[in-house]
Amino acid sequence: MAEETPEQQPEQQPESQNTNNPKRDNPFRRKNFRGKYPRPQRKPESEFPSLEKVEELPATIFGEEAVAAEKQPQEQVPQQTQQVQTRPQQQQRQQPRQPQQPRQPREPREQREPREPQQKNSGGGITVSVVIPLLNEEESLRDLHEQLKNSLARVGGNYELIFVDDGSTDNSFKVLRELKSRNPRVKAIRFRRNYGKSAALQVGFQKALGEFVITMDADLQDDPAEISNLVRELRGGYDVVSGWKKKRKDPLGKTIPSKFFNFVTGKVTGISIHDFNCGLKGYRNEVVKSVNVYGELHRYIPALAHWLGFRVGETVVNHRPRKYGKTKFGMARYSRGFLDLLTVVFTTRYVSRPLHLFGGWGILSALSGFGISAWLAYEKYVNGQPLSNRPLFMVALIMIILGVQFVSMGLLGELITKNQQLEKEYSIREEL
Repeated sequence: MAEETPEQQPEQQPESQNTNNPKRDNPFRRKNFRGKYPRPQRKPESEFPSLEKVEELPATIFGEEAVAAEKQPQEQVPQQTQQVQTRPQQQQRQQPRQPQQPRQPREPREQREPREPQQKNSGGGITVSVVIPLLNEEESLRDLHEQLKNSLARVGGNYELIFVDDGSTDNSFKVLRELKSRNPRVKAIRFRRNYGKSAALQVGFQKALGEFVITMDADLQDDPAEISNLVRELRGGYDVVSGWKKKRKDPLGKTIPSKFFNFVTGKVTGISIHDFNCGLKGYRNEVVKSVNVYGELHRYIPALAHWLGFRVGETVVNHRPRKYGKTKFGMARYSRGFLDLLTVVFTTRYVSRPLHLFGGWGILSALSGFGISAWLAYEKYVNGQPLSNRPLFMVALIMIILGVQFVSMGLLGELITKNQQLEKEYSIREEL
């Protein structure tokens, strides 16, 4: 016992000193472990030097079955691995394999027929779309809706009614809301202001999904019973069928100017149609998607379609007297119609060859001026007639100047057309 006491005293002294010292040594500091626990030296190679030498890998990364398999001879390893397999795998292996059918040789790429893309019918199988522009026609809309339902029921197939309110100031759109609630096939579009019949038709054409598109007015003068005749003509091969109001129920102030207008339009456009102003017309869907209607060109849609290569026909339709309201067109529409006719002719026939239009008139004017000047020169130098009192000489000079200007305008138009380098649009009927 006497020998143990001196050895315990040195150990108790540091503890007393440490208690007095406010900064206590951390027993886990590196200096306390230095010398007692030397740092293990790292190997330069990685932990797993090679996957090919399986004996160098630690056994912990394998399962217990693999560790036991290493202790047994290599011949018994496949048996144990088979026992480790799950039951579904064993059942799959026990099932006899069915003999595989021999593969058929694939056809060469050149001999394969290209598959036609499946065209989705976005219209949901709609047969007829009726586009009806209107302006302040609240009194006739309900009757028109009922007549259209009865007429389209005889045509068969699904249909849609597209009403385009061209800025009405009465309760026309309120009536359309009522019709929409009763018939889900009714569609209504309302403009913020009056844009005109051409704009209403253009918007209706964009919304139309039917195979055949019928246009008609909302004033009940166009008979909905004629829709079946228009559809029959379209199915017969025509792309556009225009109605002909052979017996018009209008006053002479409208019928006589209309006949003169239709005669001139038919001669200029080259289409033998008796009534361009009839609102009851039938189109195939590809026609209304191809033409661009703006301004007052709605009455010239058959001419636009004809110049695009579509077949245009005509059929006699029933015309009824106006029942409600008053007409929205006056005599001014004929003057605007002739100006629109010039627009149609120029934009369809001469938009890609302006020199043919301006150059023709320019050559005619210049040749006339030169002819008159030659005759006046003959009178002066042969017969001795003075030119100072001959106003015909000034007319000849003016005609020559106008001819040169017309030809110059045509050449400038040709330069503009050639330098635009726009992709030319062609009307394609079919593509394989």
